[in-house]
Amino acid sequence: MNTLRHFHLGHAALCAAVASATNCAFADDAADCQAAAGTYLTGVAQSAPKFVHGKSRRGVELSHTHITLRGDADSKTYDIAVDNVFASGYLRHQRVVPPPLDGVKKGDHLELCGIPYQGGMHWVHTNCGDQPTAQDPNGWLKELATDGSAGENLEGSTKYCYLWPKNAK
Repeated sequence: MNTLRHFHLGHAALCAAVASATNCAFADDAADCQAAAGTYLTGVAQSAPKFVHGKSRRGVELSHTHITLRGDADSKTYDIAVDNVFASGYLRHQRVVPPPLDGVKKGDHLELCGIPYQGGMHWVHTNCGDQPTAQDPNGWLKELATDGSAGENLEGSTKYCYLWPKNAK
């Protein structure tokens, strides 16, 4: 009986440690987002990603991927507008959700750093090395694992940063 009691206490301590580490990871990411001049949001994808056409800039379509997200903290629904040119698999003449964004599925837990707008969030991508500001944060979109750890930034490609004058080389 003492062995079973010891196991349950050990298991409870382990669960508490994992929960604490997960909360610490979220706290660190929220602080990183604040330092990057963005707003932090986590939630669960309520829809598969959807391709939306955009304007052209220097012959490159600035299309978006939209994902509906239910926020963890407030259970509100958010429209997440993701700039396709910052996805590593973006091809300028393809009219589909680019990789790795096409891997996001309904039910995936996501972490975002970006700019809120009425009903949603955008600018969840790299700012191409600029000094982060409230209008130009160094944002991200990451998938969260079941243990709460964040994956790589799905919006970290700098291939098309030349499209914006202060990043032109």
